[in-house]
Amino acid sequence: MHSIKEYFLAHKIISIVTLIVVVFAGYWGYGKLTDTSAEPRYVTAAVEKGTLITSITGTGQVSASNQVELKAKASGDITTIAVVNGQEVKVGALIVQLDARDAQKAVRDAEVNLQSAKLSLEKLRQPADTLSVIQSENALAQAQQTKQNAEDDIKKAYDDGFNAIANTFLDIPTIMTGLDDVFFYATIDKGMPNISWYINQTSIQVAGEREKAMQNQDDFYAGYNASRAAYTKNFDAYKAASRTSSTQTIEALIDETYMTTRTIADTVKAGNNLIDFVKDSLTRNNVNATIPATVDAHKATLNTYTGTTNAHLLSLLALKSTLKSSRDAIINADRTIAEKTEYIADLKSGTDPLDLQAQELTVRQRENALLDAREKLADYYLRAPFSGTIATLSIKSSDSISSGSSIATLITKQKLAEISLNEVDVAKVKVGQKATLAFDAVEGLSISGAVAEIDTVGAVSQGVVTYVVKIGFDTQDERVKPGMSVSAAIITEMKSDVLTVPNSAVKTQDDISYVEMFEAPLENATGTQGAISLVAPQRKTVTIGISNDTMTEIVSGLQEGDQIITRTITSSNTTTQTAPSIFSTGGARMGR
Repeated sequence: MHSIKEYFLAHKIISIVTLIVVVFAGYWGYGKLTDTSAEPRYVTAAVEKGTLITSITGTGQVSASNQVELKAKASGDITTIAVVNGQEVKVGALIVQLDARDAQKAVRDAEVNLQSAKLSLEKLRQPADTLSVIQSENALAQAQQTKQNAEDDIKKAYDDGFNAIANTFLDIPTIMTGLDDVFFYATIDKGMPNISWYINQTSIQVAGEREKAMQNQDDFYAGYNASRAAYTKNFDAYKAASRTSSTQTIEALIDETYMTTRTIADTVKAGNNLIDFVKDSLTRNNVNATIPATVDAHKATLNTYTGTTNAHLLSLLALKSTLKSSRDAIINADRTIAEKTEYIADLKSGTDPLDLQAQELTVRQRENALLDAREKLADYYLRAPFSGTIATLSIKSSDSISSGSSIATLITKQKLAEISLNEVDVAKVKVGQKATLAFDAVEGLSISGAVAEIDTVGAVSQGVVTYVVKIGFDTQDERVKPGMSVSAAIITEMKSDVLTVPNSAVKTQDDISYVEMFEAPLENATGTQGAISLVAPQRKTVTIGISNDTMTEIVSGLQEGDQIITRTITSSNTTTQTAPSIFSTGGARMGR
């Protein structure tokens, strides 16, 4: 301790500089470790429910003309003309009515569909009743019983299968021995095997007869050799098996026995074909020839073998079918059991929130469909957009007109604004839509109005197509003069009581819209500076509806009050750290 103190007193300048370096390094290191400037900050907002309005803006002039051409908004046959030339009409008065039976039916269908969707939604919101639970449990019990029955059937099928195999092997050894007796023994002519005798009965003078007989003989030999090999192998497998063998062994033995029996049946048929050919040859070539009785005995024996093998084939094939159908029944029963078990669990736990949201979305879609149907129905009733006088009437009763056809000319005392819109915007505008008008010459004046007329044919200028839209004033102001410049905002769509989020919150990737949010809401993140999170945000897929310049409608995926990220702030600026200095009270700013 004394040596350190003595060294410090002897080297004051070095010691002071060393102390300054140590203090500065510690302070700089602390600032480096605790710096959060590089971490992203998240600005959030809450999902709100409100009214969303979309509009189209345009500019033009106050019209010097006070007449509007009334055009049909639908196609059909005229059923009613409610005015005559020169008649004064009030705003909303009926001018012409078209045959609207199809449109009325569409409204009725839309009402029924909406009511059905609401009933389904109400059913989802209700808890499961006791009867539904009991019915589902009964269905599950029935599926379990079906499985048990199928398992019993398959056990019986394996027992029956072994019996069928045993019965088959009671007969096919006799058949194989019988084939030897019929064809390879010398019972017709002691000097040669029977098969040779049969061949020798055919004529070598008749063209092709002996060759055909030899072909039948070759077919029989091939079938016999295949039958003998299959029988030997199959019989060995049968002797090695028992009723206690595995189900796989018994089923494989059933398949093998079926194939062996089928091969033997084909061989019996080939032998029958040979004898039939020879008998026909004897009868054809020598009318007076006497056919030995042994030939008929051979024929009868082979017919008996045919009946025996066919009976065994039917039995074995039925067993194969029973085994397959029983296995399929077990598989289907397992699927039904799993389905019913899951359904009962869902029934007892209540409606899945996603199913509820999907049905709520269906109700909203049906409501929109009903609104669309009612709007189309209204198009079949042409009404005066404002008060005035019918100057000309261009139609007569029973005429059939198309959408956009001129119906009448209305002269009014109301002022009109003529606005030019491009072909993209004009497609969204309809007669009757509300609008707000502002005037450069009259500061602070805003007048509401409604779309009264839309050009059917646009004007082309330098490759740009524009359409004139006439907007009638709801109120008259003497300060507004013809020719004045006017700006209009036409409301094309308005939805009330919908979920909305700022446009900056909605992102899109691969045509899928999503927002980012945290599982646990951030605190103090609604200001312009945002907040830091130790965990990364999660993506939430959403379905969006209409949008305007600032807000977007959320159709599904979010709920009112959910916190979503509207902006992510990533700092890339160079930061500075102020270190204390013993040389000045202001401190020294050091870059890092």
